[in-house]
Parts: sequence; C-alpha cells; structure tokens
Amino acid sequence: MGKILVVGSLAYDSLTTPAGKVQRVLGGSANYFAMSASLFAPVQVVGVVGDDYQSEHKQMLVNRGVDVKGIEHVRGKTFHWEGAYGNDLNEAKSLKTELNVFEYFHPKLPSGFDSSEYVFLANIDPILQAEVLAQISKPKLIVADTMNFWIQTKILDLSAMLKRIHILLINEGEAKQLTQTSNAVAAAEKIVEMGPKSVVIKRGEYGFLLYSMGKCFALPAYPLKTVIDPTGAGDTFAGGFMGYLAKFDLAGNLGALKMASVYGTLMASFTVQDFGLRALESLTMNQFERRHLEFREIVSVNV
Repeated sequence: MGKILVVGSLAYDSLTTPAGKVQRVLGGSANYFAMSASLFAPVQVVGVVGDDYQSEHKQMLVNRGVDVKGIEHVRGKTFHWEGAYGNDLNEAKSLKTELNVFEYFHPKLPSGFDSSEYVFLANIDPILQAEVLAQISKPKLIVADTMNFWIQTKILDLSAMLKRIHILLINEGEAKQLTQTSNAVAAAEKIVEMGPKSVVIKRGEYGFLLYSMGKCFALPAYPLKTVIDPTGAGDTFAGGFMGYLAKFDLAGNLGALKMASVYGTLMASFTVQDFGLRALESLTMNQFERRHLEFREIVSVNV
C-alpha cells in the first residue's frame, strides 16, 4: 500500500442549492480529497489555514488517519468561497472568492512527505503545482487537476506542468476549453498529446470518460433520486481514484485505471448527498462496499 500526498485548498464554503443554504461549511479540494482517499490508503495533506480554522475540522482528518503535519497555520482568515447552484447542478455560479491566507501560499513539504509514491495536485496555480513536483523524489504516479481560471490565465505554466504528470483529472467543460473542442473524446485525445499518458474527464451526473492507451472507457454516475450539494464531487472522485491505486499499489495499467474510476464515481455519489463533507465524515467501508455491489448490478448487461 502506497502513501498519497495531496496539495490543495483547505476552505470554508457558503453554499446555496435547490436543497437549501449553508454558511461557512467545511470545504476545500484537499479536504474533500483526503476524506475520500483515506478510506482506502494513508494520506498526507499540505495546505494553509488561518486563525479562524476550527480545531475540530483538523481533528476530523486526524480521526481518519490523515497525516496533517503539512497543514500550515498563519495569521489571517482561511480561504472562503461562496457559490450558488440553480436547477442545473452540474455548474456553480461563483458569488465570492476570498483567497485570504491562500493568496500567499507556497507549499512546503515536511520531512517524509517528499518520498510520497502517489501525488495528487489539486486545482491550484500550476506554478504551485510545479513547486510541489520540485520537492518530490521518486513518485510512482502523479495525478493533477486544473480549472477554467488557470486555463484562461496561466496556459503556458499549465502546459509545462502537463508534460510532467501521468494522469489529468478534469471536468468536461474545462477539457473542452483546454483543447478548443466540442467533444469529450476528441478533447481526451488532445490532452494526451499534451503530455499525460491518461486522462479522466469528469462528467458530473453523467459519470466519467477515461482515455488511456488509445482506448476509451465510460460509465454513468451512480443514480440518485436526490442531490443536495455537488460541491467537491470532483475532488472526492479524485480521492477514490487515487485511493484505489494506492491501496493496491497499482501505478496505472488500463484495468487498474478503470476500477479506480469506478471507485471515484462511487465516492462522489456519497459526497453529493449532503452539504460539505458531512456525508464523507460518517462514511464507512461497509457502506461503500454495499454501493459498489449495487453499482455493479446497475451497469451489468447480464440479466
């Protein structure tokens, strides 16, 4: 079993969805990822928080066995994002982004973190992603995410970073934006030409598309009658994806990537059933395994 390093945001989110409204619920890409991946493998977190970050939120990670030595505490306020979803839960409208202490964040890896075998670079500035890679010794697998803001403002830095990673996880709209295409398969092919060996395009309620070694693999999302909050679903997907690969120490053959994508989509299906990290905090392996069996029946062609 390999250790996973995640570098990303630790945040508070204020959210409005058709299901209701919450203020300053725990969020951030590193939190979602760590709570998801730690169900399967050891996780190390690097990020920054301010004076207002509550001790019980850090303890939540510790309770799941997450190594939090890489969480830096500085004076100021923690990153805060406010967003709203309409009836289309696949897209959020950003109402307010307060970077606060995250504005001056430069990742520093504590002793032992630099030897992590599995590395996930959340959707932070590609310059910061490169700073992380400069501190890593011999990773088996480097997976990264990105977002529309970096595609629009840091395309040269992003392009350089893509040449250094093994897998890109990206949502469908951003994959099309990055490649200037209108088709997910065409976008995946172009992304592989940019450097990564494989790409997973996250498609929200429609599941995912994996492209690797010239082949495609796609499945729908786990069907849910009610979605409360889709925030963090992509980072939760990444956690399940990397958690599977690290648990079984698989660096990336096609069969392993297929199953990792299934783990990712199942973990995301739990996240969206409550606001913030509430569903992940109470999730057990038994609950995951039951849903895994249900999903296998749903996608099976056997009658």
